[in-house]
Amino acid sequence: MGQGQADLAIQMLKECARNGDWLCLKNLHLVVSWLPVLEKELNTLQPKDTFRLWLTAEVHPNFTPILLQSSLKITYESPPGLKKNLMRTYESWTPEQISKKDNIHRAHALFSLAWFHAACQERRNYIPQGWTKFYEFSLSDLRAGYNIIDRLFDGAKDIQWEFVHGLLENAIYGGRIDNYFDLRVLQSYLKQFFNSSVIDVFNQRNKKSIFPYSVSLPQSCSILDYRAVIEKLPEDDKPSFFGLSANIARSSQRMISSQNRTKGLNKFQSVLYISDLCYYNSNLIHQKVPPPNDRQGSPILSFIILEQFNTIRLVQSVHQSLAALSKVIRGTTLLSSEVQKLASALLNQKCPLAWQSKWEGPEDPLQYLRGLVARALAIQNWVDKAEKQALLSETLDLSELFHPDTFLNALRQETARAVGRSVDSLKFVASWKGRLPEAKLQIKISGLLLEGCSFDGNQLSENQLDSPSVSSVLPCFMGWIPQDGLDLLTL
Repeated sequence: MGQGQADLAIQMLKECARNGDWLCLKNLHLVVSWLPVLEKELNTLQPKDTFRLWLTAEVHPNFTPILLQSSLKITYESPPGLKKNLMRTYESWTPEQISKKDNIHRAHALFSLAWFHAACQERRNYIPQGWTKFYEFSLSDLRAGYNIIDRLFDGAKDIQWEFVHGLLENAIYGGRIDNYFDLRVLQSYLKQFFNSSVIDVFNQRNKKSIFPYSVSLPQSCSILDYRAVIEKLPEDDKPSFFGLSANIARSSQRMISSQNRTKGLNKFQSVLYISDLCYYNSNLIHQKVPPPNDRQGSPILSFIILEQFNTIRLVQSVHQSLAALSKVIRGTTLLSSEVQKLASALLNQKCPLAWQSKWEGPEDPLQYLRGLVARALAIQNWVDKAEKQALLSETLDLSELFHPDTFLNALRQETARAVGRSVDSLKFVASWKGRLPEAKLQIKISGLLLEGCSFDGNQLSENQLDSPSVSSVLPCFMGWIPQDGLDLLTL
């Protein structure tokens, strides 16, 4: 459609409807203002039963909803890959959009925008390592980014990259992101693709390519030259294209296998079975712990007793909700709204909100139960060691706690009391080479895991394709020392 094809389309529509033939009208997004005319003609037609009308269009905000509702809709999913994504972008842009103002640096900036958009979209293939969730980065974001680049080179001598960063981060791409760590990834991409060293309008010769395989951008404003650069890219993406480790595929497979481990089983039965197995030979559901008080004196002991109290209450609360669900399944009690919400979440393999509000654990309910009971059993050993004042001399595993950050803060408070300093005057340090000589109180931590690289106690090394998805880290010593003390590894 387009270029005066409307009258011919109406003529062929009437002819095909009269003869019972099939007709395909392509690229209706180019003639959205003509669509009401098409709707009117369709309402007046009396076609044969064999008549079929096919319509194709790209996403358009002004596409008439009546025509959509009266049609059977088929969505075409674009082929994955950075190369395919870049090619789709340059197929959607016209030669005039690239060569506008005959500015080579503007054309290079548009290529950076296309690569940035492709990286944001293709990174979704590596959830949760790439992004923590699936974000709807779309063509509307790309169009808004194009308008920003177009204004950036609109007669201005000084390129205001902060202007680009602010709009893309806060209003366009970043407006879809609701996770702090994902926002940090986006900020890193913005600094990588949009800065004066990448697109240097004064020192083009010294510009260092930030694209893989040393992509060299053409010194022209021809869209064909940029499509030729894209054609030379490999078909398969490497994780390094997105700043991810080479063995990211293993990590993704590990996540998928753990999520599908119980697929095919009755979800209620599997959860209840795991619950009974976890509580078997355990007095957690009947244990009574007195409320904590402030008489312990030691911040560490106070924290551990409070952790035990909250843990027991959480275990008993989860057990009561599962017991209520079990009674409804057996038909011995009526269904309540709380049990209905619990059952709905478990049917969808999601952790109930009532559980997550008390501890933000794994989203899978089976993993949540295993983690809950394992920590509940481990915290009892922490209480025994703390009451004997032998906790700091043992090797500890912070994954056994629900709030490891609070434990480190309790260690900070106790260290401040021991050295007679204020809490704010201490800094956190860690060492893999031995004990901390300046730390009055310190702990030895084991069980640390590292994803994305390897660490041998001296230096970080990049993961290879055959590297394990998760590697263990050697035990280390952690503690709090005065801020003017020896700086080993400050966190």
